[in-house]
Amino acid sequence: MINEKQSFIKRLFRRVIKIIVYGFILSLIYLIVCKWAMPPITLTQFGSWISGYGLHRDYVSWNNISPNAKLAAIAGEDQLFAVHNGFDWKAIDKSLNNDSKRRPAGSAASTITQQTAKNVFLFQGEGILRYIRKPLEAVYTKLIEWVWGKQRILEVYLNTAEMGKGIFGIEAAAQQYFHKSAKNLSRDEAAMIIACLPNPKIYTVKPISRFVAWKSKWILRQINNVQGDKNVQQLIYKK
Repeated sequence: MINEKQSFIKRLFRRVIKIIVYGFILSLIYLIVCKWAMPPITLTQFGSWISGYGLHRDYVSWNNISPNAKLAAIAGEDQLFAVHNGFDWKAIDKSLNNDSKRRPAGSAASTITQQTAKNVFLFQGEGILRYIRKPLEAVYTKLIEWVWGKQRILEVYLNTAEMGKGIFGIEAAAQQYFHKSAKNLSRDEAAMIIACLPNPKIYTVKPISRFVAWKSKWILRQINNVQGDKNVQQLIYKK
């Protein structure tokens, strides 16, 4: 009886390992494909659709995104994006040493690369889901840094990030809030959209919430600080 139980546990363990290995291999293939193709759907987008928020998106290429939106994303979310290896260790250390209750919902030490890895390959959620996700997020963060490169990461980020209830990507946000394409966003408009990212279901662009009004002004000031950086210029204006 004991031997049968041990044999069953071993077979189950092998199957679980096989599923994990095969799943990881398939995800690597998917990651490589996404270097050139936008993800057909993400778990966050699917969750938005089934929860009743809808799914509004329109993927656009790098050249059809305003430099203002790219600058706003870097200035507002990850000012070392152009030079780090996927992680901002100083920000992580600061985040760990600060009282998390004092930070706005969704604001953390996550870089644009980490957020992209989470948005495309993983799932949202706090508590135990966060602890399950974080090790996987670290793996995918390094992989997309190696395989995709900075420009592709920023392009996918701006196309997949949730920017309102059921609104995904900079093009859908630009059309929804300002009735124009992402290519024609002004600096003020781009800053307002990026300002909602900590929690786009709460921090609304239209009507503008107090947080977005404050954060967009902060982002505009930060743009002045980062736009002169040679690494940022090379990234933003690269065709």
